[in-house]
Amino acid sequence: MRAGEFNQESGSRGVSALVGDIREIIFETLRSSLPKPVEITEKTHIVEDLGLDSVAVMDFVMEIEDRLDISVPLDKIAEIETVGDLIAAMQNLRAGS
Repeated sequence: MRAGEFNQESGSRGVSALVGDIREIIFETLRSSLPKPVEITEKTHIVEDLGLDSVAVMDFVMEIEDRLDISVPLDKIAEIETVGDLIAAMQNLRAGS
């Protein structure tokens, strides 16, 4: 089982574990996209605070898509401003909303 997946048969992972996994995957992916270490919180603005351009944003979103086995519609990406927005969007997509 990959990080962030829920095993329905055993029920061994609850929603909070899934949320924590999504958050950690996003934080890890962002950290690896940055040229130098920066403190990242859910209030961190992806473009303004981290200085990522559109290509860098697309690169890390594609990595998150691969790790979570989801597809993020372009209109959703345009709505995301903060790390918290990104976490919420990924949670909704994983939940099928």
